[in-house]
Amino acid sequence: MRDLKIPEQRHPEKARRPDNPQPKKPSWIRVKAPAGKGYMDTRNIMREHKLVTVCEEAGCPNVGECWSRGHATMMIMGEVCTRACTFCNIATGKPPKDLDVFEPGRVADAVQKLGLNHVVVTSVDRDDIEDGGAEHFAQTIRAIRHRSPGTTIEILTPDFLNCPPEALEVVVAAKPDVFNHNLETVPGLYPQVRPGARYFHSLRLLQRVKELDPHMFTKSGIMAGLGEDRQAVHQVMDDMRAANVDFLTIGQYLQPTPKHHAVDRFVTPEEFAAYEKAAYGKGFLMVSATPLTRSSYHAGDDFARLRAARERALAEAR
Repeated sequence: MRDLKIPEQRHPEKARRPDNPQPKKPSWIRVKAPAGKGYMDTRNIMREHKLVTVCEEAGCPNVGECWSRGHATMMIMGEVCTRACTFCNIATGKPPKDLDVFEPGRVADAVQKLGLNHVVVTSVDRDDIEDGGAEHFAQTIRAIRHRSPGTTIEILTPDFLNCPPEALEVVVAAKPDVFNHNLETVPGLYPQVRPGARYFHSLRLLQRVKELDPHMFTKSGIMAGLGEDRQAVHQVMDDMRAANVDFLTIGQYLQPTPKHHAVDRFVTPEEFAAYEKAAYGKGFLMVSATPLTRSSYHAGDDFARLRAARERALAEAR
């Protein structure tokens, strides 16, 4: 992983921000350090194929558990993001102009070698590209389908802000099994947490996916502990359901460095359980709400449950 002690190199836009203290983590979100043969095997395959993973770039706390099982979330289109979200540890700056045309093939080869039943593919934001990288997403999906036709594919996309409408259509036409785009936080915190994005644009993106393909599963998530209150979280749930989102994830925000947005508080496991119960009551087919929940955490197992939940709902409606 990169050296987080030099935030001015990784996050130049945060260099002049005052330090926010990083509170001690409670016992319920402490994890073991990555280790073991499975972890090293996955790491070696990523290095061999010159692939970037959001697991490493974003400093995910679950990397040891997931990689030990051969699960890694591929991050395409480089490792430098054009946005400057205050919660995110991915490097910010000006990316190389050209996308790597061989990357979709390398991702597909890694998926095959890992023997994945379910894969998650995400990306940095590429506001410097006219279609935001939509065609690159589509090519990656098609390459995985070709090499591993039995693997289900979940994508976690940027918002394609300021891209032509056809950009989203290109991605949906490639037929991923799950289309995920995270709202990340409640709308009132967007100016501080996600300043380059627009809440209602992201919400409309998820709604538009369902309009283009009503059978495609949609998924979105937010972080807890950024300063939101319970009422705002419930409103986001209602907004997602109005956009017909199937799967909701809620996890604890963890501050990557002192230069990032401060942790407002650590939400208790009991509060997460209450969010889960409320979300199911609002009609989500699948909910993952725990302190360690992340977008792709246990994604394969959750996809199986998501598909089964839809089948039950359809059977009950007959």
